[in-house]
Formats: sequence, structure tokens, C-alpha cells
Amino acid sequence: MNCPRCQKSTKVVNSRPLEGGRAVKRRRECLHCSQRFSTYERLSLGDFRVVKRNDSKELYARHKIEAGLRKALEKRPVTEAQFQKLLFDIEADVFSLGKEKISSEQIGRIVLDRLKKTDKVGYLRFASVYRNFRSPQAFAKEIERLEKVGARA
Repeated sequence: MNCPRCQKSTKVVNSRPLEGGRAVKRRRECLHCSQRFSTYERLSLGDFRVVKRNDSKELYARHKIEAGLRKALEKRPVTEAQFQKLLFDIEADVFSLGKEKISSEQIGRIVLDRLKKTDKVGYLRFASVYRNFRSPQAFAKEIERLEKVGARA
């Protein structure tokens, strides 16, 4: 790893696991200018394509799921640690499918399933965009379904 300031070699000063061992934070120091900075390493489980509703294909982008989740869980009582675990669990579910091409609908269903277990309001927010609710009645039907599932659990 090169220093972001002078582009010379660096050494690792400290390492610690994050996200239950699924990531590593490394503190680094430049051997030339003594600049210190942190890097984060996450396991990359491979590249695959997401097939969109209009049949276009694009490379999987973690940040898109993260942005959707952040919007759905905005101002909700979900800690950053819970958020990161949720994001990791969703990715693990997606990668466990083991396919080169995965539909955005499959990913959306996985996100909804995980959100339902984490935060019901966040679930409704995400579902309203994912399922393209067009009326208050659509929300009411989804809330009804959510309450039925909750009553059975």
C-alpha cells in the first residue's frame, strides 16, 4: 500500500478485525513522510451481474444496496453496527445464490426479507419504492400483510 500523500511505501502499525471478523481495519504509517492513515479490507466474494427489470445488466454494486437501506432506515432506531450486520447478511444471502447473473427482483426480495426482521417501518419504506406503491391503499394492504405475518410469528 502506498502513502496517499507522497506515494511511497507504508508499513502496518496496527490491525484489528471488524464486523465479527469479516473485515479488517489496518492503521498504516508511511516509511518516508510518517503520514498515518487507515485502510479497511473486506472479503470480495466475486463479481456478478445484476439483471434489471428492463433486461439491462450491470455489475453488482454494494453501495446501491447500502444507499437504499440507509434511506429506508433513516431516523430509525438502528445502530451502525446493526446496519452493517444487516448489509453483510444481505450480501451473504445474495452471494450464497452462487450465480453469475442475479435479477434485481431477487436482490429486492432478499433485502425485504432481512428488513422485515430488522425494522418494520424501514421494511415499509423500502417496499414502497421496490414495489412502486401508487396509493395509500397499497400501504394499507402491505401493513395488513405485515401484521398477519407478525401475528403468526
